[in-house]
Amino acid sequence: MAVDGKVMRRALSRYEADKQRRTDEFAARRAAVYARIPEISAIDRELAGTMRQIIAQALRQGQDPSEAIGRIRDQNLGLQEEKRRLLMSRGYAADFLDETPACPLCGDSGYRDGRMCRCLQRYYAEEQMKELSRLLDLGSQSFDTFSLDWYDQNVWPEMGRSPRSHMETVYEACVHYARSFGKKSANLLMTGAPGLGKTFLSACIAREVSGRGFSVVYDTAGSIFSRFEDQKFGREGDEEVRRVLNCDLLILDDLGTEMTTSFIQSALYQIVNTRMMTDKSTILNTNLTPDELRRRYTPQIASRIEGEYEVLVFFGDDIRKLKRERQ
Repeated sequence: MAVDGKVMRRALSRYEADKQRRTDEFAARRAAVYARIPEISAIDRELAGTMRQIIAQALRQGQDPSEAIGRIRDQNLGLQEEKRRLLMSRGYAADFLDETPACPLCGDSGYRDGRMCRCLQRYYAEEQMKELSRLLDLGSQSFDTFSLDWYDQNVWPEMGRSPRSHMETVYEACVHYARSFGKKSANLLMTGAPGLGKTFLSACIAREVSGRGFSVVYDTAGSIFSRFEDQKFGREGDEEVRRVLNCDLLILDDLGTEMTTSFIQSALYQIVNTRMMTDKSTILNTNLTPDELRRRYTPQIASRIEGEYEVLVFFGDDIRKLKRERQ
């Protein structure tokens, strides 16, 4: 899985801040106990001294330190037992001053066996969800809240089936795509008139895939192309362009609403081709038909989209209009 550097920096910042907060809370708890039971402060100083002795004995050359280390270890265990007794005699739990990591798997390092631990993955997933929420209403946009009731049950002769029957197939395809997402997952082209659920189902996919730990970038075509312009003209767009090209899943919304220039054509080709060559998955949302896409963009772009993207056609009545009429 690719890691989004921008999101990871925020996740690490929160992770370290929470770890420091726990350290500070433990220090305050220990200070309060020391003030109430000074004997425990003395025991902890002595325990620290025995640890230094063990290390010194282990490093000493020319003699077997095993016996001395054993004596020191027994002394250490005795001190710990006395510490627990004192704590319990004052109403504390025996392990009240045991400083244990919040994550026993990685010891609060965030990494385990060279990979991100699941404790840090949770922070990463939360920060990525915040990033996606800048554009998406992830509080309400989920597969569970998607409703087929807005689609006509009557057969449309020109399509050979009803919008509801067709959109049920599209919905199931989106659910399967999100829940089986992995390396080399398919690219999708969602096409259809405005107000038919393309953005909603894209948001559902983004939510599901992001929640499984994959890096997701979701933005409008105009916004993404502006990042490429920033990079071209030296306006610190390098990181944003890398995010677009390297994330596990890119969802580019409203393709075709931007002004089409030679630069835009070049940027779109770079996105489509680079991600295809590196086995990164992309979802393109557009109000244009495949024929309109061919006329609007270069043959190289059209060829890659036609050859490498699965097409999901949306049709029916404009849901936004229907909702306004029923208010």
